[in-house]
Amino acid sequence: MRITWGGVSFWPMPDIGRVMGGEVERRAARRFAMSLPMKVRFVSDDGAVEESGETRDISFRGLYFMIGAMIEKGASIEFILTLPQQITLAGDVHIRCYARVLRVESRGERRGIAARIERYEFLPTPA
Repeated sequence: MRITWGGVSFWPMPDIGRVMGGEVERRAARRFAMSLPMKVRFVSDDGAVEESGETRDISFRGLYFMIGAMIEKGASIEFILTLPQQITLAGDVHIRCYARVLRVESRGERRGIAARIERYEFLPTPA
């Protein structure tokens, strides 16, 4: 199955059933290592919050990113990714994604967040 995302084509290869580090890999889509800046919005005890983060890897179904804020497992988040022209081979592409947090890992002052993308939309490019 070929997937085009932001002008870039991906050919995900199922990894289901592969053993990784003694555990069965459950990902259904290949992840690509990409360090991209992102803005993440979520609701905390203080109300709506927007924090900057950075992706570690991403697929069309999910991503893993680093952030300094406390986000709980199960939380709904919204984030905007910018795919640079080096990836799209055109101009920068901005994508707004809506996701659910699946896992939170403490990494010192920051947290590693695994999230499943539930839906996304391409944002218009500024003129």
